[in-house]
Amino acid sequence: MNLDLDGRTVLVTGSHRGTGLVIARAFLQESARVFVHGFEAEQADAAVREIWGGEPVSGDIREDAGADAVAAGTGDEVDILVNNYGAAEGGRWSTLAAAEWVAMYETNVLSAQRMVQRLLPGMRERDWGRIVNLGTTGALAPGARNPHYYAAKAALSALTASLAREVAGTGIRVNQVSPGLIRTPEVEAGYLRRGAREGWGGTWEEVEPHVAADIPIRRIVRREEVADLVLFLASSRADAIHGQNIAIDGGALNRA
Repeated sequence: MNLDLDGRTVLVTGSHRGTGLVIARAFLQESARVFVHGFEAEQADAAVREIWGGEPVSGDIREDAGADAVAAGTGDEVDILVNNYGAAEGGRWSTLAAAEWVAMYETNVLSAQRMVQRLLPGMRERDWGRIVNLGTTGALAPGARNPHYYAAKAALSALTASLAREVAGTGIRVNQVSPGLIRTPEVEAGYLRRGAREGWGGTWEEVEPHVAADIPIRRIVRREEVADLVLFLASSRADAIHGQNIAIDGGALNRA
């Protein structure tokens, strides 16, 4: 399937590592022009070297000055904005201070809002654009722990829905991708340690069925699968998909 991304200009925030790096690499493989973002210049430069392509931009997008620097670094020419950056921190209702709730909102909501505010005008001028926000299924089914993180991600979902209405009638499409548990090196290492304690085995192939026992597809999502979904939503093929929050979790939210 031709995604028609050749020549499109893409910014993936937080793409110096993790899932964001995988998404940036996937866009490069589709011949897009990709801006790879890190908070520090060294992070972005190292990521560009790792994936053999892209253009580095840097700035702390939790602050206006950093967001200005990132937007300026792209020349305000971004067709596709992937608000991948976000971070979770542990916490409990009994111990979290108000400042920690505010910090989670800055990290997971206002970082995206800042980049939308700066890059949306150019999309409007060109009457074409794609904005894909990265959320989490935990915002739809939160537990007792980390309430500040899940509340912030739920706010990101509301931001996505509101923005989709704001750009109605234009060539701009706005959607959210919400992964469940993703196989990252950190997740794999953590579960391998648990597997050794629980007697599940010493390899990922032995441990994963236990990790994914409550997931209908009996495995957890790969980062490359998240990237594939983001790329599809960013393409012209997804022109009829707008204002959606799409879960990619192996069916965990809808399990019987």
